[in-house]
Amino acid sequence: MELQYWIWIAVGLSFSLYIGIAIWSRAGSTKEFYVAGGGVHPIANGMATAADWMSAASFISMAGIISFSGYDGSVYLMGWTGGYVLLALLLAPYLRKFGKFTVPDFIGDRYYSNTARSVAVFCALIVSFTYIAGQMRGVGVVFSRYLEVDIVTGVLIGMGIVLFYAVLGGMKGITYTQVAQYCVLIFAFMVPAVFISFLVTGNVVPQLGFGATDAEGVYLLDKLDGLHKELGFHEYTSGSKSMFDVFCITMALMVGTAGLPHVIVRFFTVKKVSDARKSAGWALLFIAILYTTAPAIAVFSRTNLIETVSDKPYEQMPYWFEKWETTGLLGFTDKNEDGRIQYTADAATNELDVDVDIMVLANPEIADLPNWVIALLAAGALAAALSTAAGLLLVISSAVSHDLLKKMVMPDISDKGELIAARIAATAAVCLAGWFGINPPGFVAATVALAFGLAASSFFPAILLGIFSKRINKEGAISGMLVGVSLMLFYMLKFKFGWFGGGEKADWWFGISPEGFGTVAMVANFVVTLIISSRTPAPSKDIQELVANIRKP
Repeated sequence: MELQYWIWIAVGLSFSLYIGIAIWSRAGSTKEFYVAGGGVHPIANGMATAADWMSAASFISMAGIISFSGYDGSVYLMGWTGGYVLLALLLAPYLRKFGKFTVPDFIGDRYYSNTARSVAVFCALIVSFTYIAGQMRGVGVVFSRYLEVDIVTGVLIGMGIVLFYAVLGGMKGITYTQVAQYCVLIFAFMVPAVFISFLVTGNVVPQLGFGATDAEGVYLLDKLDGLHKELGFHEYTSGSKSMFDVFCITMALMVGTAGLPHVIVRFFTVKKVSDARKSAGWALLFIAILYTTAPAIAVFSRTNLIETVSDKPYEQMPYWFEKWETTGLLGFTDKNEDGRIQYTADAATNELDVDVDIMVLANPEIADLPNWVIALLAAGALAAALSTAAGLLLVISSAVSHDLLKKMVMPDISDKGELIAARIAATAAVCLAGWFGINPPGFVAATVALAFGLAASSFFPAILLGIFSKRINKEGAISGMLVGVSLMLFYMLKFKFGWFGGGEKADWWFGISPEGFGTVAMVANFVVTLIISSRTPAPSKDIQELVANIRKP
């Protein structure tokens, strides 16, 4: 059967499953819309959390970044994994006990201020829109290749699908859809990895094949280091980033993870705090399957790409090369007009332009795997992008309908009215998210990293200090959040969008990339919060007792 037929079957069946679940689990109340009724089983919630967590950045872009950056790409692996552990163990149980299922709601009540709530709503919207841009970009990349439409059309199709089940089912529909999406995406990610690992090393376990030898008895990492040297790239196993920048990016991703509103809300969909802890453990196990496999995928794909295209005649390129060219994500410019592809580190002589976001998706084609495996991967990539996009849409809609409308503007609004407002907000959000997906500030993982930096600079200090310090007051928290998010936004807009005079890599402050600047902005947030809180009146005894109660197991 032709590849295109397999793709239509795999994508069609998976989409039918998601739509069917959405209809079956449609929300009839605000509790079902926001927290799935609070009765999800810990294992199911663990799967849904893992699907929510493993976005297009994890599925599509992370292994692609590692395949091109080598050691430098490990910051995403370390930051996102460490961040989830930090969230699950340090923050989530306490937030669950507090009982506020949105971050703005927690901040508004803990800091006894609607001003604090408003700032938190603003930060939640900024973080979520930046994050969702990466997901929509991922959807567009997948659709553009496998359904043979342009990225704009792909994004529009993805918007329609995610809008349907997010608006109809809310968190209830999203949760059970994400359980199905996890099964699809993890199977789709692992099957090609197992195939390629066996073909290259004879070992069916990718995590072990990663450090094994090929048919010639050469260790894969040694072979890839040699290929990189020949082409003028830095050694795959050595990094080009400064250790300080590596630290800052990793820290920004870690603490940004701990402040992501769409992950935090997951711990409210179970019945009790102990179930929240159990679901966190299950989610960590489900996440680890993909995250331990990504480095192996990166090595396999990078090696296969170089050996397939480097110094090879353009006319002899396989079918997949032409297909990816039509998407605009792979390009060949014959600078010396010799008809051969020169792939080098030198921009003056390099003739191949490869978008990092295609590496995981193109990997099965490069390795010449069966068509059904390629189709399965397409369905998995869409599942990864759509699952996270749906969770983010809910954060946006709840920030508008619950935190802004219900808590501040219209406190007497009915349950039905709030539900309608949430669905309208989700609809508006997906339209704006689609625009960002069509015009993203970078490749998928880089765009997502900026969202984590924004979360780190705004939410993390307010959440951490709000739980573990009785002395932090509203003046300190509000000032800290405003300073932190303003610094991060300024740096991001300056070096990613060219605003405020722009700047190149040489102009980075302290040599820190925009993806890592969230750490600096977070430190500024902490300092401002602590100083202002120490010089202004302490919170009331009621608030201090509330904080003490949260910390009791």
